[in-house]
Amino acid sequence: MMPKLRRLRTASPFQVMLITLFTALALFMSLPIIFIFNHAFKPQNELFLFPPRFFVRHPTLHNFETLFLHASNATVPFTRYLFNSLVVVSLTLVSVVVVSTMAAYVLAKYQFHFKQLIMSLITLSLMFAPETVSIPRYLVINGIGLNNTYLGHILPSLASPVAVFMLVGFISQIPSDLMEAARIDGAGHVGIFVRMILPLSVPAIATISILTFQGVWGDVETSTLFMQKETMRTLAFYVNSLLGGLQNNVAGQNMAAAAGLLIFIPNLIIFLLFQRRVLETMVHSGIK
Repeated sequence: MMPKLRRLRTASPFQVMLITLFTALALFMSLPIIFIFNHAFKPQNELFLFPPRFFVRHPTLHNFETLFLHASNATVPFTRYLFNSLVVVSLTLVSVVVVSTMAAYVLAKYQFHFKQLIMSLITLSLMFAPETVSIPRYLVINGIGLNNTYLGHILPSLASPVAVFMLVGFISQIPSDLMEAARIDGAGHVGIFVRMILPLSVPAIATISILTFQGVWGDVETSTLFMQKETMRTLAFYVNSLLGGLQNNVAGQNMAAAAGLLIFIPNLIIFLLFQRRVLETMVHSGIK
């Protein structure tokens, strides 16, 4: 802490102004996070106050008790939705990282026919909103019989144009001389990929891991379209269903507030764990 204090004391007025400005901006940006935590602990009467209160005055755990009691009385327990989400997120995350990194490695470091066409199609696919491919996805999943399976959750997210596009740009800046030296030492394609490409691509992999986790953890499309069995649906679908129907517009708000916090916390933890890697992706280019 002492070196940091010395740097602050020797900072110029302009640097002090920047530090103050960015500190105020950081506090402002943190307001939604503070609100989510406060909202989850508000009693029922504070949830509908007008004008609404930002901070909770009488915090309570009743919202969480109601959520788990409601889930225990349901046909499918809360833990089943949570288990499905954990399984789907874990398998999808590993699959996306492996497939995207392998595809990006080939596209970035090898020459082959139709390479430019493939890159153009990947770039073009970034323009499509997820809603535009919902029907084709359903036709594919239903056609190959993956409804009500974990693979039905994973397959739609497996092809990630954003991940491939980001990794291609990152891996392409790794010097090819290193790969050539590894080949001279007897390393094959798999050895170069595992021992060289993957370790050097950790910042980009961390970034796509955050994006993939956030997308899959909060996804309700696969549970809604591809899963007819309630036991195969995820926690995000369950939380979304708490607000569905007129009968839950008032009575379900406290459960939705608690469940919303449970959905948000893993995203926050993942981001805090990998935020430094995300910054490295922006400022580094494979190797200095």
